Amino acid sequence: MTMSSSTGETKVVSLYQSQKKIYAKEVSGRFNRIRWFMVFFTQAIFYGLAWVPWNGRQAVLFDLGARKFYIFDWVFWPQDVLYLAFILIVSAYLLFFVTAIAGRIFCGYACPQTVYTEIFMWVENRFEGDRAARMRLDQAPMSWNKLWRKGGKHLSWVLIGLWTGFTFVGYFTPIQTLAQSVLTLSTGPWETFWIFFYGFATWGNAGFMREQVCKYMCPYARFQSVMFDRDTMIVTYDGERGEPRGGRKKNVDAKALDLGSCVDCSLCVQVCPTGIDIRDGLQYECIGCSACIDVCDTVMDKMNYPRGLIRYSTENALEQHWDAAAIRKHMLRPRILIYFAVLVLLVGGLFASLALRNPLRVDVIRDRQVLAREVDGRYIENVYKLHVMTTAETTQRLRISAEGMADIAVARGGEVLVEPASTTTAVLAVRIPIDTAKPGSHPIRFNIQSESDSAIRVSEKSAFLVPR
Repeated sequence: MTMSSSTGETKVVSLYQSQKKIYAKEVSGRFNRIRWFMVFFTQAIFYGLAWVPWNGRQAVLFDLGARKFYIFDWVFWPQDVLYLAFILIVSAYLLFFVTAIAGRIFCGYACPQTVYTEIFMWVENRFEGDRAARMRLDQAPMSWNKLWRKGGKHLSWVLIGLWTGFTFVGYFTPIQTLAQSVLTLSTGPWETFWIFFYGFATWGNAGFMREQVCKYMCPYARFQSVMFDRDTMIVTYDGERGEPRGGRKKNVDAKALDLGSCVDCSLCVQVCPTGIDIRDGLQYECIGCSACIDVCDTVMDKMNYPRGLIRYSTENALEQHWDAAAIRKHMLRPRILIYFAVLVLLVGGLFASLALRNPLRVDVIRDRQVLAREVDGRYIENVYKLHVMTTAETTQRLRISAEGMADIAVARGGEVLVEPASTTTAVLAVRIPIDTAKPGSHPIRFNIQSESDSAIRVSEKSAFLVPR
């Protein structure tokens, strides 16, 4: 944009500031160990669960072609979309509950963006070195050393991304079948597209965009303040203890220099994956990863100062100098108790619904192409189509009976064989003796019962027509 000054000179003002690359320094400490435990735990589930066999199939498989979703012993059909909505509601409520207690702890330890960024940064450090070495390498002219380090890093990133994309698609196409297709270069167009698309997204988000995803793309950072209050646990800098900050030698008395505990080493900024200074107070860019806590505790140990200059605490605790017991006491506030009660009810309702879920569903449709008719001069017959769906993973032999009218009986089609976790259509003929009922429509009920399991049964309403 161009602007004119009072002297008549024209100045060019840029409305866009390019993003400066963040070189996050490696850190060690107790919270870093927890973070890496979560990396191994989440990725063991993601990469490993797709290979777990269960009842002769994949334990978790979302078979879009067959319109069946398998989750261990549960089989879901498109008609079960209510369960998906319920799971999403429970997940959202759980996130609200955790955020109200401990801030963005999910972002710092379990968010896929954080997890894959940690993995990619570890690979980057192995090839290019720590923070200072990476900065020097980026500023250096192209050389064989720079080429192989950058090339090796990106090759590793691409392989991790492709393996991630392959695993992701393996939850929608049986992963063993998919593996054979990949090895023989015979994957379908959609499988190929999603492997490369998901792999590219992983490579781009974790390798390049990193903190920009958290700061600009993720909506959670924007509305988290609604769930925070002054008793929410957050990563905080104790300004009362740390200020005024300033450098000093190890054995010098800070009080004599009128200094606080902060030695102004800026390591808390160097290790931050989003590049913020936690000493400036709570910021929406903070993902609660606690890397600054680990590095600050290391500095405090070297200076023989007490740990906790940067720590998990609450705004009220800092202002009123609460100890850990007082913080825990104020965690059990009405808001949290209400969240917890609602969450327990939702989770309990979900599992109760799944436990009581009937694996058998039947839709009864009267065959409109075959009118009610007289048979053998003694019976009135109606024909019905039964759409039978079962989520049981064993073959079911079903017996069908009818009730609701005098002497009503199933003439043919009273036995149906249903394959495991499948649907089938059966044609059923039902008769009553002539003159048993008046002309018109009469309500009846079909009872469908499994021969092998008495708990698998269902009753469906229908109507029997008697012609005039």
